[in-house]
Amino acid sequence: MLSFKGLTRNEVEESRRIHGSNQLTPQEVETFWDKLKDNFKDPMIVILVVALLVVTVLAVFGFAEWYEGVGIAVAVALATLVATASEFRNEQTFQKLQEEASRIFVNVFREEGMRQLPIDEVVAGDIVLLQPGDKVPADGRILQGRVKVNQAALTGEPKPVTKTPGEMDPTRDGILDQSHGVFRGAIVEDGEAAMQVLVVGDATHLGKIAEALQTDERLGPLRVKLAKLADDIAMFGYIGGALIALAFLFKTIYLDTGGDTAAMAAYISNWQQFTYDVATALILAVIIIVVAVPEGLPMMIAIVLAQNMRKLLKSNVLVRQLLGIETSGSLNLLFTDKTGTITKGQFETVGFLAVAENGDRPELEHFARFEEMDTERARLLDISLRENSSCVVNCEAEAECDRILGGNVTERSLLQFVGADISACVEEGAEPLSEVLFNSTRKFSAARVRTREGVEITHIKGAPEKILQNCTGYYTRTGEIAALPENWRSRLSEETDRRADEGFRIIAVAATEDPLPENTDDLPENLALLGFALIRDELRPESRAAVETLQSAGIQVVMLTGDRFGTARAIARDAGLLTSDADIVERSSEMAHLSDEELKKILPDLKVLSRCLPADKMRLVRVAQDMGLVVGMTGDGVNDSPALTNADIGFGLGSGTEVAKEASDIVVLDDNIQSITNAVHYGRTIYRSIQKFITFQLTVNVSAISIAFLGPFLGFKLPLTMIQLLWVNLIMDTLAALAFSGEPPLKSHMEEAPKRREERIITPAMWSSILFNGFFITVISVIFLKADAVRGLFHSPEAFLTAFFGVFVFLNNFNKFNVRVEEFNLLAHIFDNRGFLRVVGLIFLIQVLITYFGGEMFRTVALMPHEWLYIIAFSVIIIPFDLARKYLRWIFE
Repeated sequence: MLSFKGLTRNEVEESRRIHGSNQLTPQEVETFWDKLKDNFKDPMIVILVVALLVVTVLAVFGFAEWYEGVGIAVAVALATLVATASEFRNEQTFQKLQEEASRIFVNVFREEGMRQLPIDEVVAGDIVLLQPGDKVPADGRILQGRVKVNQAALTGEPKPVTKTPGEMDPTRDGILDQSHGVFRGAIVEDGEAAMQVLVVGDATHLGKIAEALQTDERLGPLRVKLAKLADDIAMFGYIGGALIALAFLFKTIYLDTGGDTAAMAAYISNWQQFTYDVATALILAVIIIVVAVPEGLPMMIAIVLAQNMRKLLKSNVLVRQLLGIETSGSLNLLFTDKTGTITKGQFETVGFLAVAENGDRPELEHFARFEEMDTERARLLDISLRENSSCVVNCEAEAECDRILGGNVTERSLLQFVGADISACVEEGAEPLSEVLFNSTRKFSAARVRTREGVEITHIKGAPEKILQNCTGYYTRTGEIAALPENWRSRLSEETDRRADEGFRIIAVAATEDPLPENTDDLPENLALLGFALIRDELRPESRAAVETLQSAGIQVVMLTGDRFGTARAIARDAGLLTSDADIVERSSEMAHLSDEELKKILPDLKVLSRCLPADKMRLVRVAQDMGLVVGMTGDGVNDSPALTNADIGFGLGSGTEVAKEASDIVVLDDNIQSITNAVHYGRTIYRSIQKFITFQLTVNVSAISIAFLGPFLGFKLPLTMIQLLWVNLIMDTLAALAFSGEPPLKSHMEEAPKRREERIITPAMWSSILFNGFFITVISVIFLKADAVRGLFHSPEAFLTAFFGVFVFLNNFNKFNVRVEEFNLLAHIFDNRGFLRVVGLIFLIQVLITYFGGEMFRTVALMPHEWLYIIAFSVIIIPFDLARKYLRWIFE
């Protein structure tokens, strides 16, 4: 174990005063005003500004009303300000949440012990413990130990380089090539070392080049689909706007003159009126385009993602890349770790099995507590586990949970079993000579030490099947080494298999006087077996339910574990992963002999892969994606990063290494599979919320454009004025985005099949709602405009047109209730989205206020109380109509 006396509190303050903080200067981000300026370059805003200029010129010459220009100006201001404010606020929230939830902690020697500190609190002169998966927190030199680091973030070269103890000159050219120096941003891939910090903060090499290391955000499939949809809708708007402009001119030039050639010529010769009508037609076309183009869609995406991101953080899910939460709704294959995800990850060593002779065959003597072991083997086990560990014992810590730091959960559990948090503080350790840290490929760790008596010994621990094959002896009760026959090894292997089938993780412990081989992946020969530690990792209480939820959602769950076959199978059975005889539990060594085509055949039934290697994860991702599956992968180790990066969704585990977290799209802060289930649930909710918004918006599009097109042929120059259409645009874009963004995650979302990669975002059910309700609103509007009986219900022609404006707005506002649910109960879970009720109520209220106070600008007059009843009667009819549509669709499906 590495141990150093660190800086005192006064020394830390003095170092920070002289050398500065380790915090990097935040990179410049777009300000609110920068975003506002950029949004004014949006094509729709440019079109509105051009329309505003045209109307202003016409108003100066008396060909247009002043308030039309004011209305367009207000529309421009609202569209840009609301979009900018929403985008800016959500980006700020996203960055703040990420900074708070993804702070990097490092192990630092301070005073007499070691502490976990945020990276920004490291100062020059600190001694930091570096272990696999750690991110180097500052620039410095290696004091003790040996590590391999990946400097790809600094050099672009992925090949790891070895760093050894020695001096480092931070001012020398070619600084990254120095073999004794380690630099902020590099990732420790193998080995263990103590580094002394020399340079901190902006003065580090990373600090000087930080701005150049920004990466572009990847767009998820949902936003790609939405961008394509927005382009298609825009094209529909352009064509619709052109047709409506032509229809308006056809009405004024041909219909209003009765088709008489002389009358048409006279009309055209009146250039002032003709110019005004042409300009009106063009501006009307512009307004229709503005209504049709879904400029609220990007804001809807930003709002719904930001809102759900906050909810997810409360569920211990940190969204690092928006792509992750977008794609989770389409997930249909999840490769998940076992430890900490399906199990609690709270390892407890519940016993030790030592070899005892029983006639001509071996038996395993079970010690439930370390104190029960015979003296000699207990002493050997204590020394072996303490010396062959990457943990550090913090003797100054008061809380028991803070005394053993670093390493992994297995090592901490073993040290707690032998009471190393006490013995290491009262007994002087051996002199470390060399070590090999555990990784999932070599399956063992080793440490060669020199004892106080001057004896050199190599301590080994790891996978039983790996270590047993090199064991030629075993330790007896007296501490002597007896021969271990070949047939005894077979019997011991069978016994450990039996214990593994009971759900135990088995760790073999051995020792030898032979040195470590030059190849660190090889074990020494002639090992003497000390015994086997039994480690229990209990299943999480919620794991079985979470697995069942994922499976009912059409998601195949495959557990990948480094445990041996029997342990993996036992845990998988308890977690509900194995439910039929067709389910496959595969060993990594067996899968290695399968071709990709053979693997594709068994993949649909694969539920567990034991002794899984990082390369296996990468291969499984590649093969599954070749099959067209949307793949999620969990990972916590430094070697998991390629699989996390290449998966459609990478789930980094909160307890894992920094490199695994940075390679992921989503970090599961509590490692829990239930949190992954929550992420999938919210991903599907986001997808459905956006679908609802699109359904509502396109319904308004169909009805508004149809009415504007048919109006001139029905004898109405402008059934809805430009100002009224701009208000309708605000309803269906900005306010509708706010209404649908807060939809809650429903249980029914997790009972649906995952979305296919190629699946269109507008489903047949959505088209049914859009077209039927859009044309129904059009029909109601035509009847309202043309029926003399309807006209007679209102006290004046002005009141009649005011009422039509109200009917059109109320029809679409009531239609929000239809769009919100696919079922017949329109009030289902409505109080789970109170924002929806607030927006709908606000639109009704503002429409009433516009009616009484809009005046000439909105072409409205005050209505009598009974006339409001007629408006409500004409508009609420959309609800029973849509219920009938849903019923007929349900029957024919």
